[in-house]
Amino acid sequence: MVIDKRFIRINERIRAREIRVIDDEGQQIGILPPFEALKKAREKNLDLVEISPTANPPVCRIMDYGKFLYQQEKKEREAKKHQKTIVVKEVKFRINVDDHDYETKKNHVLRFLDEGDKVKATIFFRGREMTRTGLGREILERLIKDIGDRGIVEFRPRQEGNTLHLILAPTAKKPEKPEKPAKAAPPPQQAAQGAN
Repeated sequence: MVIDKRFIRINERIRAREIRVIDDEGQQIGILPPFEALKKAREKNLDLVEISPTANPPVCRIMDYGKFLYQQEKKEREAKKHQKTIVVKEVKFRINVDDHDYETKKNHVLRFLDEGDKVKATIFFRGREMTRTGLGREILERLIKDIGDRGIVEFRPRQEGNTLHLILAPTAKKPEKPEKPAKAAPPPQQAAQGAN
């Protein structure tokens, strides 16, 4: 049950004339006026919390509201721990990149992809280099070809102002299939009979 705590009504804030009440063990008590339900909650030193305001009549539960909020926040923190954040790493190239630098940067791209990160390959054109954007495209196309099936092209090379960029994503890891055993050769007697 996920309730946005900013909109939860508790105790005296519950305005309905009648409410359906559930006790702290999860048993339905029935339909009561709020002041009576609140009295029952106070007897147990607990709060009356509206958990379903849109129901007719609204549903309220007797519970320890502070403990409930703490557990909700704990669940949210746990959920955040298990979320994989996608990181986009950027690798910058120049149009006059020499082969050694290109290989080094390509290896960075491959390492990032293997680690599960997306990669943005960027070429920045300065001044007169803007007349040679074709060279930049060639470098990015070469990168796509060199990476092969270790990455997926999410965005083809695209020019924005004086920057040309491309986005690569890691390939989804497929579960490895067990190898099928090779068919056993027929026993020698059957092979001999088949030849006759």
